[in-house]
Formats: sequence, structure tokens, C-alpha cells
Amino acid sequence: MNYQTKGAARPRILAVANQKGGVGKTTTAVNLATALVAVRKKVLIVDFDPQGNATTGLGIDRSKIKTSSYDVLVDGASVKSAILPTDIPFLSIVPASVHLAGAEIELVTVANREFRLEAGLGALSIKDFDYILIDCPPSLNLLTLNALTAAHAVLVPLQVEFYALEGLSHLMNTIERVRRAFNPNLEIQGVVLTMFDSRNNLSEMVAADVRQHFGDKVYETIIPRNVRISEAPSFGKPVLLYDHHCAGSRAYMHLASELLKRERRVAA
Repeated sequence: MNYQTKGAARPRILAVANQKGGVGKTTTAVNLATALVAVRKKVLIVDFDPQGNATTGLGIDRSKIKTSSYDVLVDGASVKSAILPTDIPFLSIVPASVHLAGAEIELVTVANREFRLEAGLGALSIKDFDYILIDCPPSLNLLTLNALTAAHAVLVPLQVEFYALEGLSHLMNTIERVRRAFNPNLEIQGVVLTMFDSRNNLSEMVAADVRQHFGDKVYETIIPRNVRISEAPSFGKPVLLYDHHCAGSRAYMHLASELLKRERRVAA
């Protein structure tokens, strides 16, 4: 599966984005990446959130990080110099730094500041990785804008709650603006319903509403509310390693399978 940019075979870049916090965005990025490497895909996570939860959730000691996504974005450091291996074969990460929080101010006078991440990731080829997942911050700021400009498509984790559609409409408007101004080929890869509670009638109602509005853009796979998913990051592990047999792990394996089927259709 090769994605061509200016004649060069490139990894498929997916921005995992939602401007709301606490919707399972980082959890989805980390566990989807783990599920993809389980089927022998080479995956890079770019932690682009100043909180750095993807970094710590994969067991990276932040005190030992020498080069981060901040250095790639602001200082133009080589992305290859920032890549760290994880304990999971075929899964690597560009770790985050708290300094990302000030990147927007530091880049305010820089020309083409929306393309900084795209320029950094341009050094990577399909020989390096099959997929790059960018874990975006929970806001629609310059960091997210850089991620959407660099990405081929957006994967949207959406918590099944009352205001879900309202928040999603803001993100969709931003994606459309990015298409017009910076990245005309940006696609909606899919919407993933997260934190679904089958005991709650509201969950069923919201899921039905989202499917009515976005049709087949919504994944069939639903990520349940699951205590093992919540526990795993404190052990520096994806839930697929923490408890491979739990409902959350099974859901993320199904999600990876469904994503790959969609990706095959895109590449065809």
C-alpha cells in the first residue's frame, strides 16, 4: 500500500483528532497502533499533545527524552532523530514535550508555520513505516492545524454523550477550512464511537444519531467503556498488552481490522 507524494512512496498519515478532551483520543491512537503492529504493520505514533499521554502510556521515561515533537516542529530537528523504539516490536514514537504548549507563540512570525510538521515527516518513507498516527491535542490550535495539514486523513474518536454531535460539527468545520486553505486532499477516514455503555439508553440514542448524520463514515466497531482500558496507561502499556482478552482489547483489534479494510478500498 503506497501513498505517493511528489513521486515518493510515503507512509499513510492519520491524524487522530477531536477538540474535546477525555473522549478516548490518545487511548485510540495507542491501542489502534498496537493492534496494527500485531498484524505486522510498522507504525509510528507522533505525540503532538503537550500532556504527553501517548508517550507515558507506552512506557517512555520522559526525563530521558532528548529530541521531541516540539524540536521537530519549532527547531526543525530531524524527525528520525526524535524517533524512539517502544517495548512493542514494529511500534515507535516521536515523544511529546510540555514545551509544545508554547509552540503557537514561538511560531507566530514564522512563514508557512502550518506546514512545519508536514516538512518534518517528509523525511520518512514507506520503508520506515506503513502508518503514522498523530495524536493531536484536545483543541483546534496550531498543533492540530499542523497535524491536519500533514495528514492524508482524519480519524475522529467520539465519546457517546449528549453533546457529541455539537462538538463534532466544530471539528468538521475546521477540517473543511484546512481543505480549502492547506490540504485539499484531506479525507475523513472515519468516526469511532468510544466509551459506549450498553446499559445506558442514552448511548444507544447518541450512537443512532451519529450514524444517521455521518452514515458509513462511522465505524461499525464500537469501543466500550471498560475498566481495563482505563487501568492500562498507569502501567505504561496499551490495553492489548495489559489484558489481551478484555472487551476493550477485542474492540481495538476489530477496529484495526475494519480500518485496514477501509484503507484497502482507498488504495485500490
